Formats: sequence, structure tokens, C-alpha cells
Amino acid sequence: MGKKIKIIIADDNHGFCQMLQNYLQGQEDLNIVGVAYNGLEAWELIQTQEPDLIILDLVMPNLDGLGVLERINARTTMKRPKIIMLTAFGQESLTNEAMSLGVDYFILKPFDMDILSKRIHSLTKDMSSSTPAQFSASASPIVASVGNVLNLNVEVTTIMHQIGIPAHVKGYQYIRDAILMVVEDVSILGAVTKELYPGIAKKHNTASSRVERGIRHAIELAWERGQTDTLKRIFGYSMNIERQKPTNSQFIALIADKFRVMSSVS
Repeated sequence: MGKKIKIIIADDNHGFCQMLQNYLQGQEDLNIVGVAYNGLEAWELIQTQEPDLIILDLVMPNLDGLGVLERINARTTMKRPKIIMLTAFGQESLTNEAMSLGVDYFILKPFDMDILSKRIHSLTKDMSSSTPAQFSASASPIVASVGNVLNLNVEVTTIMHQIGIPAHVKGYQYIRDAILMVVEDVSILGAVTKELYPGIAKKHNTASSRVERGIRHAIELAWERGQTDTLKRIFGYSMNIERQKPTNSQFIALIADKFRVMSSVS
């Protein structure tokens, strides 16, 4: 076996950190070298452990994720770790600022643990070089390019049928369009109300508010009459599907993430 990938987890939710650590430590090529519950602890661990990758929450006490990123960027002598940033819907301005500071990948909470694992391996597969990586302000989070749009359309349609969204409701087409837009450009998740909904509304000659309501209605129908096994497979790692429905943006992000990972590792 080759060198293990050194990972630091930084999130102020202790239970979440424990769950994440247990899951990742179960994979032979991953090594959790530290867990931090605030930004200052994270920065100390980064300096002492020199990780290959950091799973970094955007909002933390003492020093937030942006502050940690700024310190990493300021220290040009250390090898720059890959950064996977955890964010929640509603943090649009902070997400945009994080992008400018060089985040490699965003994951919207809640998320599928398997997707996180695939993204970790995708980001670190070329880490044999020990040369310090210089941060470029023009760098942007990885967005997988999808070579075959026709196949993607078929895959999205298939998974929506599996989830149980009826094709005759307006939200069905809105969700399909939203997933395809996010697969093509993940940054649009940072502007759901300003770009995503208006873009879909313009295409269908309707209002953004109707797009939002249509997507919400389709998700509610899926939860009422959908296939429980499929819902658990897609959403079960990160939420109790019997008690909790995802928000529109969480639903779109989780499904789009699957296709982005599929297209980047295929």
C-alpha cells in the first residue's frame, strides 16, 4: 500500500466530527491526523501535521473557515493542502469569498459520505509531489466537465424516476434543469435565489417563486410516495428521511454531486 492520505477535520459539531472520523478511518488509505472544533485549533493542527487534505467547516468559533484559508494562503513555505469546505445553504456571500481564497471543493450539508470519500480520493490522487503548491487567486473549485450531455440527461431522468417524482408535475422539469445546471457549474449553488431559480424561470417563461414552489412540491411528492430504499441510499447518510425532508438546494446539491463525481472519475 502507498502513503496514507493525511486528513484534518475541522467542525464545531463534536458528534458530526466523530461520525466523520469513524467513517473515514474505516478506509485503509486514509489517516485522520487531527480533529479541531474551532478555527484556531485547526490552524495549529495544520502547522504541526501538514495534512494532505482538510475538511473545513465554513462557520466556526474563534476563527472561521475563511480565516483559516487566509492563514494557509499567507504561508507560502508550507505545502498547500487540498481544501474541502462544508457549507450550509444561506451562506452565499461567505461561499463566494471562500471561492476567491482557493477552496478546491464545496459540499453542502447534509451530504452523502460516499460522495465525500470519492471526492477526497479524486483530489488527492496526484499528491506524490512534495513541492509546495502556490495559491493562485484565479483558481476555482473543481467542477467536473461532463463529456456526454445526452447520457447525463438519461441518468438524471432515471434517478428522478427511482426517487418517485412524477413526470407530469412542473417541479419535475425544474429539478432536472437545476441538477444539470449545477453539474455544469457548482458555484451556482451559492446563488440559488439570484441565478438558479431565475435561470430556470426564464427558460420556462414563469416566475422564480413558481420554480421554487414547484421544486418543493415535487420533493414533497417524492417523500410521500417515493421508494424508501432509494431515498435512503441517496440521503440516508446525512439525514433521517422518515423525519426530515431536504431543502430544495440540499436535494439538488446531493443529486448533482453524484453526477459530478461520476463524471470526474469515469
